[in-house]
Amino acid sequence: MPTYDYRCEVNGKVVEVNHRFGEKLTTWGEVCNRAGMDAGDTPLEAPVVRLATGGNVLKSMKFKAEAGPACASGSCCAGGMCGLN
Repeated sequence: MPTYDYRCEVNGKVVEVNHRFGEKLTTWGEVCNRAGMDAGDTPLEAPVVRLATGGNVLKSMKFKAEAGPACASGSCCAGGMCGLN
């Protein structure tokens, strides 16, 4: 099953999830449910956007932690989804 990256419009977090090609998740609650993670303080109905660079692209690259900070913010993405840790 393909993997896709979704970014929450409210909290800015990016999460990688698996789902069928024709499926599209539209809310933070759907993404959290599919990823098996807690939504935290973010409303379940918060909108999400599927990123053009799906998880398959990130998984095919061999990133190393010593290559630099995990994210532009200098910290790691939620749940280690950035592929750099």
